[in-house]
Amino acid sequence: MAKRIITISREFGSGGRFIGEEVAKKLGIVYYDKSIINEIAEKSGLAPEYIQENAELSPKKGIFAYALVGRDITGRSVGDMVYEAQRKIILDLAEREPCVIIGRNADYILKDRNDVLNVFIHGDMPEKIQRISRLYHVSEQKAVKMMADTDKRRMTNYNFYTEQKWGRTSNYTLCLNSSQLGYDRCEKIIMECSNS
Repeated sequence: MAKRIITISREFGSGGRFIGEEVAKKLGIVYYDKSIINEIAEKSGLAPEYIQENAELSPKKGIFAYALVGRDITGRSVGDMVYEAQRKIILDLAEREPCVIIGRNADYILKDRNDVLNVFIHGDMPEKIQRISRLYHVSEQKAVKMMADTDKRRMTNYNFYTEQKWGRTSNYTLCLNSSQLGYDRCEKIIMECSNS
């Protein structure tokens, strides 16, 4: 069965967002990444800037953190409300049209569908450091810190809101090392797998 929806989870610096955007262009389908933020903002009633800053942040754990986090009368935190709005939007997008969705736990949210290709893109440390240094104009030391911080937030958020571990191969249909394969080859493999 051909896959209408492609979800791409990725390590920071692996080029996953770029690869996803190129795949969407080449397949002539819609690409969703940060554009989802405005829809989440509308559904949750929160400012897009707040969503942008907090959507991938780690949920707070523990009694003390629980007491400090804003909650509504049902006991849901703002993070829970953002996640629920995001979940509904991703389910709607999958119903609406073929697309590529970057991050946002989309692989887990759409796990019950048969028409989804779930991809995880990772890379080798030296290449990711070089890429982040070049893209963000930062030192290699700063690039390593950015990578560790971003991936830790993604992992904690994913592990908290799903019943899975972020980056575990069994969660995905396809795991690609962009450092070993190169972006073009990753794109070709994804497109080939989406059509089979």
